[in-house]
Amino acid sequence: MVCNTIAMNESLVLSNITHGTGHIELNRPKALNSLNQAMVDIVSQELQQWEHDDSVQQVLITSTSEKGFCAGGDVRAIHDLDAQGEHEQGDEYFAHEYRMNNHLASYPKPIISLIDGVCMGGGIGISAHGSHRIVSERAFASMPEMLIGFVPDVGSTKMLSDMVGQKGYASSALAKFLCISAWRMSPADMLWAGFATHFVPSEHFEAFTQQLIAEGIDAALERYAGVPDQESELARYEDSIQAVFDQPHWSEIEAALQQHDDEAFVQMVHKHLQGTCPTSVVAAVELIHASAQAKDIRQALDYELIMGNALRRTPNFQEGVRAVLIDKTKDAHFEPQSYEQVDAAAYRSLLSS
Repeated sequence: MVCNTIAMNESLVLSNITHGTGHIELNRPKALNSLNQAMVDIVSQELQQWEHDDSVQQVLITSTSEKGFCAGGDVRAIHDLDAQGEHEQGDEYFAHEYRMNNHLASYPKPIISLIDGVCMGGGIGISAHGSHRIVSERAFASMPEMLIGFVPDVGSTKMLSDMVGQKGYASSALAKFLCISAWRMSPADMLWAGFATHFVPSEHFEAFTQQLIAEGIDAALERYAGVPDQESELARYEDSIQAVFDQPHWSEIEAALQQHDDEAFVQMVHKHLQGTCPTSVVAAVELIHASAQAKDIRQALDYELIMGNALRRTPNFQEGVRAVLIDKTKDAHFEPQSYEQVDAAAYRSLLSS
């Protein structure tokens, strides 16, 4: 066993190489492993070293926290910098994170993520680009950026559009629904949508990890992979999601929703839209539509960086983070307050430029 825990910020990310497995452990439990730039840079450094190390055959990403995998990026720290007018540091953070996401998406070796508990935002970015996304019955995932005046990122705008999963086809309509609604995916939802590749009960995670290190991922999956007890609730809305959200712009999605004949689905969507930022919703649809047509994840990440940097410089981002992450009052006052007042063409133009 070769152990190489990085001295600087060693409490944030632990790493070692054991029997051909490069193991990265996210270790910021008090913040539910919210990724700051130090963590991103450590993970990136290890990935770069292991890519060209013949002794490393596969990469394993896990969490030391009992409560979850990763709650996202350290958005509150970015909020504080933006509030002081130090936008460039936030720009740098996202540029570093997105380079890591792209590296994960193009990595030439298997990357296995064990997701047990919360996985949101940046947590999706550090796990879902890998070849194997293993979830337990305790796992759940969502993209909640609409609530904080931001947009979905970390490559999710293309990744979620391209995923096939048990449903058997790629769907930008599903990507729009998941991102706009901040739908909380259950393990069954994640398998159906394509976010997860396999299910392993949490009680077997330790034994599963030991076997995949000793004998490889295929042997571990053969012994421990199973199916969740519950069925996918998301799958029940499949036809309605396709009918309503398979539109290029929010105004058209909104019109389709108003005309849709499944009242239960319509009410569910409206419930999930409560508290969201109208500007973020409109901008996110433009972003996902563009990213779904992007040539690769790198181009989609570039789109996300452009859009995200623009929205971070607005009062809505400050207000959203305050209401959701700082005061936790969920009483954000966004401007404008209606979708009709948001200039979708401006965000379309931002991406095309």
